[in-house]
Amino acid sequence: MPSATPLGVLDLVPVASGSTASEALRNSTDLARRAEEFGYHRYWFAEHHLNPGVAGTSPAVVLALTAAATSTIRLGSGAVQLGHRTALSTVEEFGLIDALHPGRLDLGLGRSGGAPPGDGAPRPGDGATPPGAGAGPPPTATAVVDGRAPNGLLIPPRFSFRQLLGSPRIALQRELLQLPHAEPPDYAEQIDDVLALLAGTYRSPEGVEAHAVPGEGADVEVWIFGSSGGRSAQVAGARGLRFAANYHVSPGTVLEAVDAYRAHFRPSDTLDKPYVTVSADVVVAEDDATARDLAAGYGPWVRSIRTAEGAIPYPTPEEARAHPWTDADQALVQDRLDTRFVGTPARVAGRLEQLREATGADELLITTLTHDHRDRVRSYELLAEEWRRG
Repeated sequence: MPSATPLGVLDLVPVASGSTASEALRNSTDLARRAEEFGYHRYWFAEHHLNPGVAGTSPAVVLALTAAATSTIRLGSGAVQLGHRTALSTVEEFGLIDALHPGRLDLGLGRSGGAPPGDGAPRPGDGATPPGAGAGPPPTATAVVDGRAPNGLLIPPRFSFRQLLGSPRIALQRELLQLPHAEPPDYAEQIDDVLALLAGTYRSPEGVEAHAVPGEGADVEVWIFGSSGGRSAQVAGARGLRFAANYHVSPGTVLEAVDAYRAHFRPSDTLDKPYVTVSADVVVAEDDATARDLAAGYGPWVRSIRTAEGAIPYPTPEEARAHPWTDADQALVQDRLDTRFVGTPARVAGRLEQLREATGADELLITTLTHDHRDRVRSYELLAEEWRRG
């Protein structure tokens, strides 16, 4: 067991059924403090909107609150969705936090407003590779036989998120997040603008300088999040940035994502070789039966997301078992159910080692959902103890 491989936390700030967003935020602050005590390396917050069961709508705001409650653990976004933001607003927000908590921030950037996760594909001439870098070698997909990587890690069929694009709720989300008639900026250009504003080298096409204060010179690590071998992975590699691949969102495309990133990697001033973290859904308990019971709410919760209903408040095991389940429901979420790591500390640590080995991950990013906050904290504690023993 590679105890030298750092573990991080990805927190969606889940709202449990019968609870409130206020309690969810207090729970996340408490979990961040505990994760710091347990030895986790990073604590990242996701960004989601119009989801009754998720309170993490603004990573920067939650990060500022969490930074004041912790002292050493790195804090970051997993990820800021650039499809409805500007590069300047993003750099300024993180610059404000860095001004008071220097050297602890990870600026994770995602696309949003574009192709859905796992379906993105680069278009000719879309700017995925910066001028002068060259196109780079094509991605080399890791061989998968009968749905498994060479070391046995399950790689399920690719899930198509295209069905969500026609949802009225998704359309409303885009309408509410963007100004009237606005279009998402070009993603690669936004990344370049973020990097230039952080470095203090930004110039407009007319040659006018812009200096983000605070923000310019901030000591932050920039990460790109991606779920497939498409544009996000290629942008991250071509610019020599760190990359986060989402096994927990799109397990069927995680290998192509890391392959594409490495194939397009070019050394940068901050990184001389590829650097990857990979996410996983995890529930740990003292025994397998307890862990399975704690994880029972996951199926209905994922179903609510993939039907574009919006993430429901996370159900109790009893509520989950009472859910009227259909064959269509099962098919909709099967890939996510099959790729969770649920069980005893030793069992889950072994599965995480499979994920690390198959993807070549430098770090692993753990997301855990349970109805009771105490069970969630305990899951992270048990995993950290087992990982150290390895």
